[in-house]
Amino acid sequence: MNSKMTEQINIESLGYVEALWQQYLREPSSIPVEWQHYFAQTTENGKQDDHYGSPRDGASTRGVEISTPRNGRESIGAPATYLMPSTQLEEMIHAYRTFGHLKARIDPLNLRNLAVVDLEPEAFGFTESHMDKLFASESLRLSAPLTLRECVQWLDDIYCGPIGFEFMHIADLTQKRWLEERIERIEDRANFDRADQVRILSRLIDAQSFEQFIRKKFLGAKSFSLEGAESLIPLLEFAIEKAADQGVEEIVLAMAHRGRLNVLANILGKPPRDIFREFIDPSVAHADGSGDVKYHLGHSHDYRTRAGRDVHLSLCFNPSHLEFVNPVALGRVRAKQDRGQDRERTRAMALLIHGEAALAGEGVIQEALNLERLNAYEVGGVVHVIVNNQIGFTTPPSAARSTTYATDVMKMLQMPIFHVNGDEPEAVAYAVRLALEFRAQFRQDVAIDMYCYRRLGHNEGDEPSFTQPLMYQAIGKKKNIREIYLERLLSLQRITPKEAADMEAARVQRLERELTAARDENQAPVREELQGIWAGYQGGLEPTAEELKTGIEISRLPNLLQAQTQLPDDFHPHPKIARAMEARRRMGAGELPLDWSAAESLALGSLAAEGIRIRLSGQDSARATFSQRHAVLHDYQNGQKYVPLQHVARNQAPVEIYDSPLSEAGVLGYEYGYSLDCPDGLTLWEAQFGDFSNAAQVIIDQFITTAEEKWRRLSGLVMLLPHGFEGMGPEHSSARLERFLQLGARDNIQVVYPTTPAQYFHCLRRQALRKWRKPLIVMTPKSLLRHPKSVSPIGDFSGRGFQPVIADLTDRPPRSISRILLCSGKIYFDLDHRRQELRRDDVALIRLEQLYPFPDKPLRSLLAQYPSDIPLIWVQEEPENMGAWWYLSLKFSDQTLNQRSVTVVARTPSASPATGSATRHKEQQKQLLDRAFGTASSDDQSQKQEAQTATSPD
Repeated sequence: MNSKMTEQINIESLGYVEALWQQYLREPSSIPVEWQHYFAQTTENGKQDDHYGSPRDGASTRGVEISTPRNGRESIGAPATYLMPSTQLEEMIHAYRTFGHLKARIDPLNLRNLAVVDLEPEAFGFTESHMDKLFASESLRLSAPLTLRECVQWLDDIYCGPIGFEFMHIADLTQKRWLEERIERIEDRANFDRADQVRILSRLIDAQSFEQFIRKKFLGAKSFSLEGAESLIPLLEFAIEKAADQGVEEIVLAMAHRGRLNVLANILGKPPRDIFREFIDPSVAHADGSGDVKYHLGHSHDYRTRAGRDVHLSLCFNPSHLEFVNPVALGRVRAKQDRGQDRERTRAMALLIHGEAALAGEGVIQEALNLERLNAYEVGGVVHVIVNNQIGFTTPPSAARSTTYATDVMKMLQMPIFHVNGDEPEAVAYAVRLALEFRAQFRQDVAIDMYCYRRLGHNEGDEPSFTQPLMYQAIGKKKNIREIYLERLLSLQRITPKEAADMEAARVQRLERELTAARDENQAPVREELQGIWAGYQGGLEPTAEELKTGIEISRLPNLLQAQTQLPDDFHPHPKIARAMEARRRMGAGELPLDWSAAESLALGSLAAEGIRIRLSGQDSARATFSQRHAVLHDYQNGQKYVPLQHVARNQAPVEIYDSPLSEAGVLGYEYGYSLDCPDGLTLWEAQFGDFSNAAQVIIDQFITTAEEKWRRLSGLVMLLPHGFEGMGPEHSSARLERFLQLGARDNIQVVYPTTPAQYFHCLRRQALRKWRKPLIVMTPKSLLRHPKSVSPIGDFSGRGFQPVIADLTDRPPRSISRILLCSGKIYFDLDHRRQELRRDDVALIRLEQLYPFPDKPLRSLLAQYPSDIPLIWVQEEPENMGAWWYLSLKFSDQTLNQRSVTVVARTPSASPATGSATRHKEQQKQLLDRAFGTASSDDQSQKQEAQTATSPD
């Protein structure tokens, strides 16, 4: 190649050279002669040294000599040469991008022992003779070529430094290229001015001073210290500041107990005096409940950024069940976005702080992640922060997970993961900035895995060296993060020793003042009242004299029903749906009584017309498990969807009805979270079968039923749980009614088992309209959905409201009654049918429609009409050790119900809720009814036969 030609080739000429090479391969004589000679010579050289530079297997041209200076420097040698990017170089670059994180210096303890892929140049065919040759690479986006030695150093600095970047698993090329371009701007990592650096140091001092102060002042008290992971505090501050710059106005945070007190004090703005007072724990009665330990509590705060922007921060309350709070936080964010009509999902954000052991171990992580790309649950991208202590209580990673990283489960969403050394706060701050930029750009999740350590044990009284002697020997020799970073700033002359000492002294003095205030009995904390969107709502005991009209004017009812049957002219309903629509029209006209589906639709539609937002999600809820709802219609010809409930009135509130994934804990937690930030709406979750809710027991036990007493958090969530014994087997019969009744205390929840569509209608409307906000658990029907007797005339929807107790419907005088059967739910219709068969007008059937809070006054009033010597029998389908009996037996045990003793008719106690045999089910049901009416040969014999049946093998 002649010198003139060489001078014309530069880094921008790669495309031209590539095209010439491809043309040369097809027809050598078609390109200029000098290029023919050059490529022929290159190929010949490649045969002599096939480690680099020779076109292989159709690869593009490599090894073009150029003798131009680079970066303003004179070429070394006569002439200096470099090679255009070789196949081997591109392979090495790809290897660094893919595997560099395995070699990265992310462990502050230097204990990580990974099988690292070989990234040495020799692994890619290079030798020492190539190290000082100049190479150019299109994929590295450099402005000038580098020697191979410089390339290796450059790649090592980027991909094997204090941040390990995992992003090559992402299938979206746009995202991948965006990340490559940002990550490889290595100059951005040093883009921290003195103000940033002093701010980082200040926050590290805040974090450490707080922990040391607590340990000194409250000896032996549990605080679940953040020591070893203090970089979390500047991380969160940088995240909040960056998010605010991007237009985020609200951030919902969730985290476990480690470092929670520190975050509350130094990020959430909770006064330290309030935290110290919780350590002092003055002996005062909790008038509003039993409370919770200090490291489970949440807080909200209006944060003012350095740029003067306000961001509302909410840290969710959280039990010790760690990651179960994640779907709750996501639901809260979605509710905030929906309330603010934030359709782009840019103004509210979730920031979830995980522990590495729980992240890898808890199945709810997968459930929550799976929600985030679904239309019903997306929130515009979540920022995940992992406080990676590299130990779970006493369990090392080798015993805690089967994956390389705790974050590997997050790859299911193909999110980028930045593993960063917590001992390098500037690297942490850079990772945060990059993460927030990615989320803002793509509205997708991103994870920051901050490798750190736990300076103390699991709690302050624990001895960690029993099980991790080597780790804690290494920790004992380490300087703390504040000392490490201060030394860096002193060496850079960014701060003086006196300035740093003054900062530390000021923090301690402030904490001393706060402690003095905490010990002052005259400065007791002010009890927080419900405010903001919760102003006007109330918890506590159920109001005894509540005036609430849940019925609808009779003139409105036909229009509300008819509106749901009017479809677009070009919509083609399924033929069976068309027939159901016609039946619905007749119901609206008063020609047919309303069934359960119509009653529910009328309740939801009327509430939407009155401005109340409706959100219902669950497994197959759009159609419903038993094909009764059909709230989302599908065009029979083109599959287009139409939701009649979204078209019942002008200016109505939104109605959203979603099919959920096959998840209970994740989805129920999400809907519970949604209800926390949507008190003026109606949020419902439906189980496919009622007993499926037991897969969400943590959400029920730790959040739904206890949040008011522990955290003073109210919720109006509705749980719809299909329940009833119809021969469908152990897993499709019982919604475990007994568990909810056992959890009931201080009117914390409502449990109802309605028997008519009108009762269901009034129950739903009461839940939405009353200001008393408690979770509502509804035992919903299965066979009753189409039972000819379980219907309601249209007039029942305009008159009286929900009745906790329904009296016997016969007109027999009370003194002519020989026994009273008290029941709830589906069994009523079986009893009524048997009463008609037996012509037993002497038996009264009383329905207990609300089981909790127990309707003592209306039931007492009703029973007072009957002579006290008439037997009172509780009848239930469930085994005697399940259902409502144990709960009711406590209510009845003191014989306060008009001095009556109560007996029970139920299935024999059983470990399993129901039999799997349809034949056996019918036998048991018949025996149950015989005993209820006293027609069995003897109760003892019946019970004996049933017990024998229940224990016989299948």
